[in-house]
Amino acid sequence: MNGGSVPSRRRFLSGNDAVAEGVRLARPHVIAAYPITPQTTVVERLADMVSDGRLSTEYMYVESEHSALSALIGASAVGARTFTASSSQGLLYMAECLHYASGGRFPIVMMNANRSVALPWNILGDQRDSLSLLDSGWIQSYALDAQEALDLTLQAFAVAEHPEVLTPVMVNLDGFVLTHTYEAVDVPPTELADEFLPPFVTANRMDLDRPKSLGFVAGAADNTEFKYLQHVGVLNAAGVIADAEAKFNRIFGRKGGGLAEAYLCDDAEYILITLGSVAGTVRSVVDDLRAAGRRVGLLRLRYLRPFPGKEIAASIGRAKAVGVLEKDISFGHEGAVYTNVLSALARGGNAPPSLNFVAGLGGRDISRADIKGMFDILSDEESPRRFDSPVRFIGLRGAKAGLA
Repeated sequence: MNGGSVPSRRRFLSGNDAVAEGVRLARPHVIAAYPITPQTTVVERLADMVSDGRLSTEYMYVESEHSALSALIGASAVGARTFTASSSQGLLYMAECLHYASGGRFPIVMMNANRSVALPWNILGDQRDSLSLLDSGWIQSYALDAQEALDLTLQAFAVAEHPEVLTPVMVNLDGFVLTHTYEAVDVPPTELADEFLPPFVTANRMDLDRPKSLGFVAGAADNTEFKYLQHVGVLNAAGVIADAEAKFNRIFGRKGGGLAEAYLCDDAEYILITLGSVAGTVRSVVDDLRAAGRRVGLLRLRYLRPFPGKEIAASIGRAKAVGVLEKDISFGHEGAVYTNVLSALARGGNAPPSLNFVAGLGGRDISRADIKGMFDILSDEESPRRFDSPVRFIGLRGAKAGLA
């Protein structure tokens, strides 16, 4: 069936609403809910759907984020399709369970509303919560807008549940900037969603007819092999994501962007790499600078696990300089995204000079002027020492030259 010929229901939704619609279309068996700002309206909308009969699921009200993920590990272990959502301190409270879920190969899907972590206490958005958990064994995607939030959520179930992957997925949305911003979203008909996402069937489950042990101990003699299989599962996700996006396009008529999406990078001399909703603003600035005759480009990272290393190396081309814009800092070193990008460039054999732009911490606005300034710094060939301080905190008040 060609989704392009079937009318979708176009609705005015926030990013959180769009995630809830994507979950509804996936028909999970179990949802575990514990609200935390700015995730709250996701589980509220899902509760509404259960109450009015639009969604048939076991909706569990639990006492903490740790309990939410613990409950879903149990549900997934008996073969249920599962979903939860969290943010910030709540996500960190789940940290122990994240490793249990990925190590047990339980394909749970979770939405995370990216939000700063304490202290200082802050409810606004940056990406230090999810980026601090890159090594937890979960696939991680980052949405650009509400439409992509819905699409990534529905696709997350298909990717997580694939027998060659069997790995939980975390779909990330920028807190407030995306979670609470309303825009027009195409919500596909349920019958098309059913065509895209078949019922969940897995051999990795408790079965009285075929008993097996789940959540067992593995000592030094066997532990490495289990970790290797986890690693292979995440690597396999790259191909499964491509296949899922191709199928999604056939059914719904919307193309995906792969692990990373290049914009005007083919001949770009200066490229800014980023992730999340700020990429939309960067793209607009790139358009303006291109109109002024400047050869600049954008590379948007849609997934951080599996990491798009080959895509990054291929997109850089002959760029003279590269910047990485992220809402994160690994204190005493550099941003986690920057570290990953540098590794990809080194492995690709093309590592142009680079800078790490740290911005948006605690929800601080990243303006068009800020982004233009990043391109100005990258292209300032009259300043031979511009790469001496690779980490630049943008808009840092009272900072010394070279740090802001």
